[in-house]
Amino acid sequence: MNILDKIVLNKKAEVQAVKQHTTIKDLEASALFNRQTYSFREFLLDPARTGIIAEFKRRSPSKGIINDKVGVEAVTTAYAEAGASALSVLTDTDFFMGTKADLVKARQANTIPVLRKDFMIDEFQVIEAKSLGADVILLIAAILTPQEIDKLASLAKSLGLNVLLEVHNLEELERSINPNLDAIGVNNRNLADFTVSVETSFDLAEHIPDEFLKISESAISNTKVIRELKQAGFSGFLIGETFMKQADPGLAMSEFVKGLK
Repeated sequence: MNILDKIVLNKKAEVQAVKQHTTIKDLEASALFNRQTYSFREFLLDPARTGIIAEFKRRSPSKGIINDKVGVEAVTTAYAEAGASALSVLTDTDFFMGTKADLVKARQANTIPVLRKDFMIDEFQVIEAKSLGADVILLIAAILTPQEIDKLASLAKSLGLNVLLEVHNLEELERSINPNLDAIGVNNRNLADFTVSVETSFDLAEHIPDEFLKISESAISNTKVIRELKQAGFSGFLIGETFMKQADPGLAMSEFVKGLK
């Protein structure tokens, strides 16, 4: 069993446990549930912004603790001020030290789209994402069937959420394309063994239909790569570790962005 299998197994148990004490009605009663979501496309394509989806991530299964000394409000507001087009906030606790409260805090402190970064396997989590103030949800092709992607994406769109599908290879891409998606992200990190290669994005770029926003995720550590990815048709760049491994992630992003100008 690889790490992704372990995460999914754990996630299934976690979701069932939450359902024992929280109902759909409880989620719908959240103060954030009926807010108008931000358009992922609008912010990613805004020429005044960078296209960067800046991530708040304390730890990862492959690297261990990355940065557990900084607060989500301070980091995400600094990201936004530095020109982030969107924010990505981990809400998985057991493997990434994220919390649902992190997402709420990021939402309340910012006026740009927020992605709930988690392992979505159940419709309950989609409704929960809306109740926490998310604008975008992540669906990972490696852990979902085409039917599950269709079901979760359809529900998300009915709630006004934007949908980012994450793929790792051509087979996942071809079987998972769905009209309810807004964006397709290529994860340059192999979730089975955690090796990274940005070539994955370049290899898949031409296979992603133009109606979807193209996002490159992980392994982006310099501005030269972003320029090359833009030429290949990508308009979004999810970056977490590059910023989070610094003592001041917001400052790290601000310095990074200078290289884009």
